[in-house]
Amino acid sequence: SPICSATRISASSCDRPRATISGDSPNLRKGLLSRAIICGLTYILPKRSSRRCSLQFGTPSLKAETNMTFSVADGAAYAVLYAVLGVFTVLALLSSDNFNKFLPSTFCRKCLSLHHSDHADGESDEVKEADYFLAARNSSGAFAIAMSFFASGMGAWVVYGTTEMGATPQLSWLGVLGYSGASAFPAIIICCIGPRVRTLTEHGKAFSTTDFSRMRYGRIMQLFVAIVSVFYMFIYIVAEMTSISNVYGLLTGRDVFSTTTISYTQSIAISIATFTIFYVTMAGLPASIVTDKFQAMIMAILVVLLTIAVSVYPENHVSKDEFALASNWTADGATAAVTLFIAIASAEMFNQANWQRVWAAESIPAMRKGFFLGAFLVFLLMMFFGIIAMIAYANDPEAYNMGDKFAYLAFFDLLMPLGNGWHVITLILVTALAASSIDSLQNALTCIFSNDLVRIGWNPVWITRILLVVINIPAIIMST
Repeated sequence: SPICSATRISASSCDRPRATISGDSPNLRKGLLSRAIICGLTYILPKRSSRRCSLQFGTPSLKAETNMTFSVADGAAYAVLYAVLGVFTVLALLSSDNFNKFLPSTFCRKCLSLHHSDHADGESDEVKEADYFLAARNSSGAFAIAMSFFASGMGAWVVYGTTEMGATPQLSWLGVLGYSGASAFPAIIICCIGPRVRTLTEHGKAFSTTDFSRMRYGRIMQLFVAIVSVFYMFIYIVAEMTSISNVYGLLTGRDVFSTTTISYTQSIAISIATFTIFYVTMAGLPASIVTDKFQAMIMAILVVLLTIAVSVYPENHVSKDEFALASNWTADGATAAVTLFIAIASAEMFNQANWQRVWAAESIPAMRKGFFLGAFLVFLLMMFFGIIAMIAYANDPEAYNMGDKFAYLAFFDLLMPLGNGWHVITLILVTALAASSIDSLQNALTCIFSNDLVRIGWNPVWITRILLVVINIPAIIMST
């Protein structure tokens, strides 16, 4: 789970000397495509020209340093954090009606806004505003739903999840396939039952499955679903903040469990919570869906770049025989796969961030297409990290077997020999991953009782803004 993976970076894993990876193995063969990619990256990406340059896209040799650690400068890390979050905040604000009108062209306004659905006659402007703010009802096409499910479901925890499966030969292929399929499976379930839930709540203006539970089964069931949903999503937020804080700590060369590091990890968690709270309280669910589209595209581009960088680097090449030893089909892997399907599907049915997209879709066909495409993208991303982990294990199996390297950090073992420029790209990726999940969860947490607030005449928008602050304070404390 994200929680287990996010909290297991130990002091020893950060400080332990890494085993030297030999570059003299006979498997350093490169095809024409690999050579073309290397030449292209060499030409396009800047390299360090002097010691004053803070970023290096070159590939320093591990032979020269046996005690190699990540060394992204604090200033560079904070610059990445605030720049990425700042861009997402601007995009979110421009998606709201208050700011969208200032965009220079109709095309820009369409890219950064959602379609407003028709509301029933006689509804007050306040009710219409609250409905759009909390549900973005009937506003999003299939592409927007797909990107939103993909981005909101793939948090910073993915750099630990399937990597642990992939770098554990006893689980390997079936474990990776199981984790990847299980992460995509909730979207398939929603494709099947989502249309029925949406139809049954059409006249009740539902915001979440807690509203569906009340309409079909009464208040007691609504309360039960609400309690489980809040519990699960709150822990999910804590796990996301823990993951992003630990990744920043790791890539800046810190021991993330040292008492001297707590202030740093707190600053990361507070920063991402502050930015996401700000734009969620200003623009609501529409902002989350709009930013998800851009976050998903950024994630896809960066994953492709990291794939190229990791794959063509000579030190990371493995032979077929070496990869065969690292990738197995085992009964333990099958057991893990079945367990993950049951666990993730059961938990994600209480993730209201997924269910909000059911009502946000402009139609049932758009909803189904969006969730199917989103599930496919989730599967691909999870498989990427799983296969990367198999390569990491194949590269140095003895270190993993002896405990000198840890399976859940396999991605970082391949990332380490690359230059600081690639480490910065990784920070951009995990920041986008975390922000997309956290803002969706924040929206989802506040929508659970929104229908009741509307019914009794309270303004759910302002209460939502208060709840966001109240919920995130303990999440920040627990995550650090």
